[in-house]
Amino acid sequence: MPKMKTHSGLAKRVKRTGSGKLKRAHAFAYHKAETKSSKRKRNLRGTTLVSNSDMKRIKQMVPYL
Repeated sequence: MPKMKTHSGLAKRVKRTGSGKLKRAHAFAYHKAETKSSKRKRNLRGTTLVSNSDMKRIKQMVPYL
C-alpha cells in the first residue's frame, strides 16, 4: 500500500503535546489588529488545543505528526 502524505501546510501550524493532543495558535489575532482591544489581543496570544470535533479530520491530514 502507498504511504499517506502529510498535509505540509497543516504540519507547520500544529504541534503534538506530550499526551498526544494537538495544539494550535489562536485565529483572528493579527489581521487588522489595530481595531481590536488590548484585552482581546492579549487573550489571543499563545496556544490552545484543537477541538475534539476537528481532531478526526486533522489527524487524517497529519498522520505521522
